[in-house]
Amino acid sequence: MNSLFDKIEKVIPDDLRSFQHHYKETLNSKVKLINTVVNYISKAKGKQLRPILLLLSSRLCDKPNSNTYNAAALIELMHVATLVHDDIVDEANIRRGFPSINRIWKNKISLLIGDYMFSKALENMIKIKDFDALELLSNTAKRLSEGEILQVENAIKKNMSEKVYFDMIKDKTASLFSASCKLGVITVSKDEAKRKALEKFGLKLGVVFQIKDDLFDILGQVDSIGKPIGFDVKKNMFTLPLIYLLSKKTFFEKKKYLFNLKKMIRKKRFNDIKKDIISSGAIEYTEKLMKKISIEAKRELDIFPSSDYKTMLLEIVDYNIVRNK
Repeated sequence: MNSLFDKIEKVIPDDLRSFQHHYKETLNSKVKLINTVVNYISKAKGKQLRPILLLLSSRLCDKPNSNTYNAAALIELMHVATLVHDDIVDEANIRRGFPSINRIWKNKISLLIGDYMFSKALENMIKIKDFDALELLSNTAKRLSEGEILQVENAIKKNMSEKVYFDMIKDKTASLFSASCKLGVITVSKDEAKRKALEKFGLKLGVVFQIKDDLFDILGQVDSIGKPIGFDVKKNMFTLPLIYLLSKKTFFEKKKYLFNLKKMIRKKRFNDIKKDIISSGAIEYTEKLMKKISIEAKRELDIFPSSDYKTMLLEIVDYNIVRNK
């Protein structure tokens, strides 16, 4: 699926270069250790999907400007900072196929690096000087934290309904996708209809992106996705397939299964958990729901005329369905 990102690079090459310049410039520090860790993070960078969404959304409405590139750098800073903090909370040893920074530099340095990146994001917020953008970003920062805490809370309770699950992923994952798309418009246009359409598009794309990650946790390969299979289950993080499996059980059956689940996790019997989830029909249910919401996401772009930028956004939705990491 690299071909999609190759195509995106051909459609917005100058925008991507401007974003990268702003991003690298923002991260530079006079503290050597910060630069060392940040350089390590940069080497293990992902596809930088969120800033790409922001740049494409901007192009869909008008011509990007310095505010657009600042916003793209800011969004990536917030995303990477949350990943750093996530790895500390989850005690993760692998991120994107590389040793996580908390594994190399331990939790104290990792926490401070995450805080540093958030502080640089705040610095970029001031540069944007747009009240709508500031309001959106401050609300997104709050939602990211609330989503993480809600997930941890439900992991402790070992109980999550499908409704709570969707509330959690809308905050934890989809809010940043939504903010990325809406920020792209905010920096170039006052058109409320366009802002609302791309906000909804980003939210739905973020939801299906998390659902796909849930499927990876059950069906993926560690060398493809860059983290251990069954990692979320091991950490008592309730994914959609597991929620579906439990929803088909009576109160007492559910209680018994959760008790047995702890034993299976302790004995690393993830294949047994995988078989239970597959036999329940949870995979088909999850894939069907992902495709339904993906169609809804695409419809949000109907108000925009055809363009290379719109095509790329639509292809990102399709890419999510078939991606293998």
